[in-house]
Amino acid sequence: MKQNRTAPPDTQFTVVYHLRSYQANAEVRIKVALGGTAPPAIPTIIPMWPAAEWYERELWDMFGIQVEGHPHLYRILMPPWWEGHPLRKDHHDRATEFGPFSLPPEKQAEFEEALRFRPEMWGLPPADSDSRLTYLNLGPHHPSTHGPFRVVLLLRDEHIVEAIPDIGYHHRGAEKIGERQTWHTFIPYTDRVDYLAVSTTSCRTC
Repeated sequence: MKQNRTAPPDTQFTVVYHLRSYQANAEVRIKVALGGTAPPAIPTIIPMWPAAEWYERELWDMFGIQVEGHPHLYRILMPPWWEGHPLRKDHHDRATEFGPFSLPPEKQAEFEEALRFRPEMWGLPPADSDSRLTYLNLGPHHPSTHGPFRVVLLLRDEHIVEAIPDIGYHHRGAEKIGERQTWHTFIPYTDRVDYLAVSTTSCRTC
């Protein structure tokens, strides 16, 4: 039965879950209001819906909402060293609001180390634990559909044991750009985004 609130709750964020059962041909929408002075947080729903893993990572990455109990809660679209959460209203929306960019050798080494794949984060064995195991970095590349990504493969001899996808490459932040553009100046951006992933990925190589 549909119930409407008489007044919206005092909230800083609202997380909306759209749940669909193809077997039961039913849909449920759950809204979770997050407010107060403490950092916003929700429990993970991965034990019930494993497909929520990437969505919950994006929720933390873009908005800074902590997802308690998430097994791999780290950046999914932004690089690991990024400071802040880009879709929050208090985050800068123009590059000119940041200081001049510089990349000294020590900073470059730090960034490269942050991008290193760590098997233990995924509960996978280190490559040196078994002479038959090998990790192969496939990508980043531009597959037949738009949206560059890479896949880290765990091989045992010539058999693929695990495949860990890594997305987020060439993310243009179209959502944040849309906040400061008028509708007619934003239209050109929509022709450059990934037509399969809407505004989450943009292609600079096309």
